[in-house]
Amino acid sequence: MTRYTAKRLPVHRGPAAWAAILGEDTPGLALSENTTADFVVVGGGFAGLSAARRLTQLQPNARIVVLEAGEIAQGAAGRNSGFMIDLPHDLSSDDYAGSGDDRTLIALNRQAQTFGQAAVDEYGIEPSFFDRAGKVNGAASDLAHSHNVSYAKHLESLGEPSNLLDRAQMAELTGSTHYQSGLYTPGTVMLQPAGYIRGLAHGLRRAGVQIFENSAVTGFIKQGQTWQITTDRGFGVSTPRVILTTNGHLESFGIERGRLMQLFLFATMTPELDADALAKLGGQPRWGVTPSDPMGTTMRRIDRGQGGNRVITRTCAELIPGMSPSQAGLDRAKRVMQRKFDTRFPQLAGLQMQYAWAGHLCLSLNGVAVMREIDNGVYSGCVQNGLGTARGTLTGIGAADLACGHESDISRHFSREARPKPLPPQPFAKLGANAVLRWKEWRARDE
Repeated sequence: MTRYTAKRLPVHRGPAAWAAILGEDTPGLALSENTTADFVVVGGGFAGLSAARRLTQLQPNARIVVLEAGEIAQGAAGRNSGFMIDLPHDLSSDDYAGSGDDRTLIALNRQAQTFGQAAVDEYGIEPSFFDRAGKVNGAASDLAHSHNVSYAKHLESLGEPSNLLDRAQMAELTGSTHYQSGLYTPGTVMLQPAGYIRGLAHGLRRAGVQIFENSAVTGFIKQGQTWQITTDRGFGVSTPRVILTTNGHLESFGIERGRLMQLFLFATMTPELDADALAKLGGQPRWGVTPSDPMGTTMRRIDRGQGGNRVITRTCAELIPGMSPSQAGLDRAKRVMQRKFDTRFPQLAGLQMQYAWAGHLCLSLNGVAVMREIDNGVYSGCVQNGLGTARGTLTGIGAADLACGHESDISRHFSREARPKPLPPQPFAKLGANAVLRWKEWRARDE
């Protein structure tokens, strides 16, 4: 195939709150003339900027262009919950354990963390945006507690440390008596994702990478030995090598169509809590709780080092093949999350959220990424299976390795993966999947 045309461009619902709480960033330039490059990276999130950084390491004299459809950290990179997890985290399992080669996955995830930490050090990114604080799996029921116990045994078999917390310890940490138990694991990095991504972009620009914002790629076509990339601004880039780091929007270009699940999770964030609210809340100033049941609710508390004293709630999953979440869907999720917040923190019940948003994930039925050469000179670092901060970093690095002809543990691992399995035909896939998601959401309603 020598022509790829985008059938749709990213659509976001609600603000990217992680970026909003940091204030305005220095505006990035849009592509304003035709140009050439040795490499073009399409997408400026975790995968795209990691790919660009890896290219600077492998080919420091190359001309590298990154094309971002919106503004840096306004897309999915500013809409996740900010956990860069090192341990197995299979969202389709009951307790995250999964059934893969866990030691290999742990080693790869830690490579992503090491890569991120090195970028923080090299580019002078605010250290609190990359906090190696660990996280807790929170359990509100006997069943969820059993998941924690099961997962702890699995981690012990891998030689990985964890610590079971009782109800009192969970209340001391979070200020909430909602949780029966928690399982603390020390290896997770707690990100301020927008702050980290902005810092990565600033560092790359200083290193000579050209990052163009508000420059959505509408297609690319092979002409001789080069690819001619076009954008919605009417200008383009000529390059021999294209790296696609668009996660689920890979399907927009006709690649792996009918094989990718476009999932959205929703989140809310409180206004900055004043002294009275903080006194009522109690607990520690910075923590993260993922649910022991993967269909439960993720909670985070952050402090001024990450954008203000706030609480973030994230839950409610919806399969949206067209990748365009509705306002009605966001409104429903916002009501659910308000109830979940009020249940966990009755001392702050009724506190209205300042931000509510939808965040895009892309999964495959068999849990594989799409990290391979798609066409001659076209490489993909996409499909992150709900693990965008770590998996996106890895697939971005791997795609850059492939584009440079460099073999690594990362490129070997993802290159060996099978293709995503085909999905059932629409509308059955959407209707069936959302019915199952609602049922699982109801079953995990207390988590």
